[in-house]
Amino acid sequence: MSNPVFSRSECLSHYRWGDDCYGWNYVDAEALSIKQELMPPDTAEQLHFHETASQFFFILKGRATFSIDGEISILKPEQGIEIKPGQKHFIANKESSDLEFILYSTPSTKNDRINL
Repeated sequence: MSNPVFSRSECLSHYRWGDDCYGWNYVDAEALSIKQELMPPDTAEQLHFHETASQFFFILKGRATFSIDGEISILKPEQGIEIKPGQKHFIANKESSDLEFILYSTPSTKNDRINL
């Protein structure tokens, strides 16, 4: 039996979030979530945290500005950052071009997001 190969056009589902941002689900299980997300210029998500999920963001295109427990980090393509449960965070695209990244969450963030 061969393992499935995914492309963005064949992902499990496509969704919109935040300030006209887009996402594609590749793996959507209780133990693991893998998504690709796109943030247009000058967009940001709301400050929040997760009680149980750890997340890893890997930047594909653009520059990401993260606020994690009040500390600012700017990531460029081929860089990643881990966010642990309980850390208050948000991601923003303050650039003039799109930001694209892969987001791994374990376990899934379903019903695990606390907005501040």
